[in-house]
Amino acid sequence: MVRIAFVGAGSTVFVKNIVGDLFVDPRVPADLSIALYDIDGVRLEESRLVVDALNGRYNDGRATVSTHHGTERRREALAGADVVINTIQVGGYRPATVADFEIPKKYGLRQTIGDTLGIGGIFRGLRTIPVVMEIAAELEEAAPRALFLNYTNPMAIVTGALLHHTPIQTVGLCHSVQGCSKSLLETLGMEYDENRVRDYIAGINHMGWLLEITQDGKDIYPEIRERAKEKVAEWRKAKKEDKSGNIIRLALMDYFGYYMTESSEHNAEYSPYWIKKQYPHLIEEFNIPLDEYPRRCVNQIAKWADQSKELLENPCLTHEQSHEYGSVIMDAIMTNKPAQIGGNVLNYGLISNLPDEAVVEVPCLVDSNGIQGTQVGTLPEQLAALNRTNINVHLLTIEAAVTRKKEHIYHAAMLDPHTSAELTLDEIRDMCDEMIEAHGDMMPDFE
Repeated sequence: MVRIAFVGAGSTVFVKNIVGDLFVDPRVPADLSIALYDIDGVRLEESRLVVDALNGRYNDGRATVSTHHGTERRREALAGADVVINTIQVGGYRPATVADFEIPKKYGLRQTIGDTLGIGGIFRGLRTIPVVMEIAAELEEAAPRALFLNYTNPMAIVTGALLHHTPIQTVGLCHSVQGCSKSLLETLGMEYDENRVRDYIAGINHMGWLLEITQDGKDIYPEIRERAKEKVAEWRKAKKEDKSGNIIRLALMDYFGYYMTESSEHNAEYSPYWIKKQYPHLIEEFNIPLDEYPRRCVNQIAKWADQSKELLENPCLTHEQSHEYGSVIMDAIMTNKPAQIGGNVLNYGLISNLPDEAVVEVPCLVDSNGIQGTQVGTLPEQLAALNRTNINVHLLTIEAAVTRKKEHIYHAAMLDPHTSAELTLDEIRDMCDEMIEAHGDMMPDFE
């Protein structure tokens, strides 16, 4: 019997997607053991009810489902696991996310998402890494051969900490790779057919590069670039209601030559060009949604009661295969039928002009031997250069988390592209000190 442990199983919709994928896939064994763990007992119970409903509908109730509430029961959820799926968010909306946005705002530093890079991504990493390291230590004893699927942001930072500082088999997963080509073609009003379009993507999480894209074997990048240039020029002058929400990615493609995996609102804060006190007109011109993540959190909290009721009280709860990689990986490992995913793994030469220590997002092969990253070679130098500005922050945040030294927190923030473009070194250090104080018990003590 294959045992799957969900850590952060209060993420009910995500649990539904991953477990539902397993139940509707005829290649996956029916007699699964599914352990759901969370520190929120209410959300945990809601997830259990959803899993039970899908288990009954699609799996004849043959999977065994258990719940484990509270950190003192986490180890029993992990015990004997073959696969662990991590979706935790340490600190939640309040107080963590509020601090991530409101304190930098006092210094004139505005953000959009703040979960991957920037001051928000750094501190999300600093409060998350200690928790995942605790989980990894328990896993070493309870299930040392388990495969750890990390979905938690900041993806490269959390995954890197696990890969560098624990023996646990880990891969970082994100769904931006799957939707990259589709988002590009649809933004430009071009037809997308997954049976006709082929792409090749590599780089780092949330800044992977669409290196090649063909339709029916024909390179369509020249047409894409031409259309994108025209659209960006048009949207920059348009009224807000007539603008696309995807201008920044298209503009970056115009300037640097290639489209990237993650959304424009994310990428607005990954480079120093867009959110600038000195040029406030850029916010409107490029349709940049400042404070987007807190706004999403507020809306999600407000609508969860209705969404939860819809999930829990639906006697005919259904599921269709999602585009998440979780079930694809488990199917390939259990059946030894190879599959390909876009995974986050340690570089060590996979992309030759990025640091070996970096976590890179590359095509990976999956079978019963696990997950193996494939050789990419050299990225166009301008793309590697942009990636390296983000990797600097990844590596220094990990260094700060494992050494518990404040100086490395400062270093990570001082080298962050957006933060360093807006604030002085003294302002950055003062802001970090205030962030450290505001986090209190959400982070360990730093020297």
